[in-house]
Amino acid sequence: LLRRYGVVFRRLLERDLSRLPAWRDLLYVYRRMEARGEIRGGRFVAGFAGEQYALPEAVKSLRSARKAETTGALVSISAADPLNLTGILLPGARVPAQTGNRILFRDGIAIAWLIAGEEHFVEEPDTATRWRLRQALLNTPNRTAPKPRKPGKPPRWLP
Repeated sequence: LLRRYGVVFRRLLERDLSRLPAWRDLLYVYRRMEARGEIRGGRFVAGFAGEQYALPEAVKSLRSARKAETTGALVSISAADPLNLTGILLPGARVPAQTGNRILFRDGIAIAWLIAGEEHFVEEPDTATRWRLRQALLNTPNRTAPKPRKPGKPPRWLP
């Protein structure tokens, strides 16, 4: 869990309760790991009560993210991605974790959703911006063009 999220607290795990040990059992393990210096305990994510535990590298990443300037970077993820916390921890509508549903983030903030082929925007953009956001929303990771054939080499299906 710590490797997946970097920071773990009770509210984060609510959607996976059926597949995880009880929170009190996880606390026992996390407290021991903290005592050994393997992880850190504290308040890392604002707005959530209770104990929170983080990997040391996650603490560094959170600090640098807080200090970083906004770049306008757009990131689109599948709604089925385990890192989709929109509507659970992040503000915004909860997007069903189904194939084809996507979420678009700008500087880590959800700004658009694609649900059942229908686009939803937090703020209605102008036409040019809408087109650019739509392209970013529909962009899927790891989409690559087929490798070109070597010149003079026949396709495989030919004898």
